[in-house]
Amino acid sequence: MKVALIGYGSMGKLIRARAEEKGHEIAVVLDSSDAAMPADRSASKLASCDAAIDFTAAEAVPRNVEACMIAGIPLVEGTTGWNAERDEIERIVRNGDGAMVFGANFSIGVNIFYRIADYAAVLISKFPEYEAFIEEQHHSRKKDSPSGTALKLQEILSGHSQRDIPVTSTRAGNIPGTHRVGFDGPADQILLKHTARSREGFAAGAILAAEWVIGRRGIFEFSDVIDEVGQYRLR
Repeated sequence: MKVALIGYGSMGKLIRARAEEKGHEIAVVLDSSDAAMPADRSASKLASCDAAIDFTAAEAVPRNVEACMIAGIPLVEGTTGWNAERDEIERIVRNGDGAMVFGANFSIGVNIFYRIADYAAVLISKFPEYEAFIEEQHHSRKKDSPSGTALKLQEILSGHSQRDIPVTSTRAGNIPGTHRVGFDGPADQILLKHTARSREGFAAGAILAAEWVIGRRGIFEFSDVIDEVGQYRLR
């Protein structure tokens, strides 16, 4: 697979290393010096690739999506914070007859955590004395608050509760990404926790998504990838 990296910060470098370990080729890298390049010029650089992976900034997402659709290659969108532009971005993908995988979090472990939280919420919904809550912590450099992962967890839990699900966010120091889902009752508390030890999980998930989306058309969440790959591995 020939991969284009859009953004070449710490995540881009990690994805490159992980992709090359798996035998993939990083054919194109667009870094900060290319950020002002019009979408059609970016597309001309991307056209030789099989898929692109974007970890840049929320404001760059529409232009990057457009560039990939012009180039005719699928995009794995790892950037968060662009939900307000979602309708426009989905329109660009549909009009370009292209493909995109996006997600609040590309960690395979976090996506398994989503399933665990969902199942727990189903069980606990039978016992209304328990109230759900979400806590998330990240390093002080993380811009969005609450995190996209916390908002996804809130969406999952809200599907099984009539109550508002509170989210508490902390940004300080070098805290690794940590998410807790709790269910508090009058006599006890149930607490589920996921802690990211490194960004390796995000890189592995992004590459998995790129491998999966080639040859497809449409807009997919990373959870669609996990569901299909997970079912295959359980056979």
